[in-house]
Amino acid sequence: MPVQKSQYESCLASLCNHLESIALLKLHRPYLEMLPSLRRPEESVITIPLPIVRFRGGVNTTQGTTSLPCDMAILMCDPEWKIKTDTEVLVFIHRPEEDFSDLLKRWRQSQVWLDKDYEWLMPPRYNHILCEGTTALHPLFVVFPETPERIQRGLLGADLPFIVQTPELFVEEEKLNDQNEATL
Repeated sequence: MPVQKSQYESCLASLCNHLESIALLKLHRPYLEMLPSLRRPEESVITIPLPIVRFRGGVNTTQGTTSLPCDMAILMCDPEWKIKTDTEVLVFIHRPEEDFSDLLKRWRQSQVWLDKDYEWLMPPRYNHILCEGTTALHPLFVVFPETPERIQRGLLGADLPFIVQTPELFVEEEKLNDQNEATL
C-alpha cells in the first residue's frame, strides 16, 4: 500500500509541536545531542512548518522570500540567552507518490537556496529572536513503513539520516512525556 496523504499530514501536524519534534530527534542521536537543553525543551527548539526564508541582497545574491521545499525546520535556541544557535535541522517527510529522486531533489534545492545569505521568517511568538541562517544544515528524512524500499536504500547509499515513522511512534513518546510531567 502506498503512503497516504493522511499519513503525511498527520506526521507534519505532529511535528509542529516542539515536544514531538524532540521525540523525532531522539530517534537520531547525533541530532538530539545538538539540543541546547532537554530541561527546557520549550525554549530550546523552534519548529517552523513549511518554512519561508528571506534572502538578503549582496553583490551576487537575489533579494526576496521563498518557501523552502522541506516540510519542517527545527531551529535550536539557547534557552539562557534566548538566541538561535547555528544548528538547523531540515525535515523532509516522504510525500505520497514521491520517489527517491523527488525527495532528494527537495534536499538539494534547499541546499542551493540556503547557500546564500538568508534569515528565517519566524512564527510570531519568536519574532524577537535573531534569525540569521547558518552554513551547517542538517537534513533528516522521515519515511513510513509503506515507503518503497528503494527510497530507504537510496537514503542509506547517499548517507542521509532517516527515521521510519510508525503511527505509534509519537503516541508512545507523548505518553512518556505525560508521565514525566506528572512525576515533576
